[in-house]
Amino acid sequence: MKYYIIAGEASGDLHGANLMKSLYQEDPNADIRFWGGDLMQQAGGTLVKHYRDLAFMGFVEVLFNLRTILNNIEVCKKDIEQFQPDVIIFIDYPGFNMRIAKWAKEKGIPTHYYISPQIWAWKENRIKAIKRDVDKLYVILPFEKDFYEKKHGFPVEFVGHPLIDAIHARTEISQEQFISENKLEDKPIIAILPGSRKQEITKMLSVMLSVTGDFPDYQFVIAGAPSQEYAFYEQFLSNKSVHFISNKTYDLLSHSTAALVTSGTATLETALFKVPEVVCYKGSWASYQIAKRIITLKYISLVNLIMDKEVVKELIQDDCNTKNIRNELKKLLEPQSRQKILTDYEQLEQKLGGTGASEKTAKLIIRNL
Repeated sequence: MKYYIIAGEASGDLHGANLMKSLYQEDPNADIRFWGGDLMQQAGGTLVKHYRDLAFMGFVEVLFNLRTILNNIEVCKKDIEQFQPDVIIFIDYPGFNMRIAKWAKEKGIPTHYYISPQIWAWKENRIKAIKRDVDKLYVILPFEKDFYEKKHGFPVEFVGHPLIDAIHARTEISQEQFISENKLEDKPIIAILPGSRKQEITKMLSVMLSVTGDFPDYQFVIAGAPSQEYAFYEQFLSNKSVHFISNKTYDLLSHSTAALVTSGTATLETALFKVPEVVCYKGSWASYQIAKRIITLKYISLVNLIMDKEVVKELIQDDCNTKNIRNELKKLLEPQSRQKILTDYEQLEQKLGGTGASEKTAKLIIRNL
């Protein structure tokens, strides 16, 4: 069969790549064309457009780039028409994907959505469009099944979280090898995960780096995103003692003592690696003012949302400053605080449903077709 997959971010690229591997396993004759990134490209198929050309965050930023976004939508529609897939598989990225889903439904192309748009966070009225335009929805967070089925009467499949698969599938390397290969010091590591988009890195990295001088017994290591060149990070690296590693986030987390993490999928990845973390977020003033008026969630990190309590500290907007980051990071290095977080992390992983999300989803997609 012919599959057309659309992922617009780094996390979507990861999940898309694992789904593609499972699709090829279940359907050896699969013909896959996709929007995604390097990981999906390594899995096979044909890359149409890289997510680095798609990722715009924040309300104001999207407005400024509206012409580019609309042009990408038209390019996507034409490419789908030429390819004539048996199904379109959407991975998160709702602003773009829901527009394509509406068009595809009108064209009679089966629409399957893997990793639900986070309409439980905001834009809950999107449920009308999902019911109208999405044939099958595969959700990865335990509370999403009740949200869709009990609250909105829309049947979904809970497949578990694909991050568990991605983490279990990786090849472990020793601490000694990791330090040697990346020319690090023989000190405990504090990881800095400033995000994958230029906009969020620009907002987050400087304030995260502002605390590095307060922890002389630790080394700070920045996790460089695969979508960004080292030259982009250089402008922030005035402190020569800070290390930089590109495209090795999982290796870094597996050898880290603590982490400063920009809100997003990385907060959950860090928790699954059992690394105590401080979650940080800063947006543009305008975007933040809009967001806080329409998002009604108690938390912004997936860790806290899934557990429905504050497991990790969230420092948002003005609270995300040098003093608060320093104080919260110091707490993470205390044995009692660490143990409490690690105990909660164990419960978190149990709630996520175990391994096999990608395989389950591939089998369901093929069965449903």
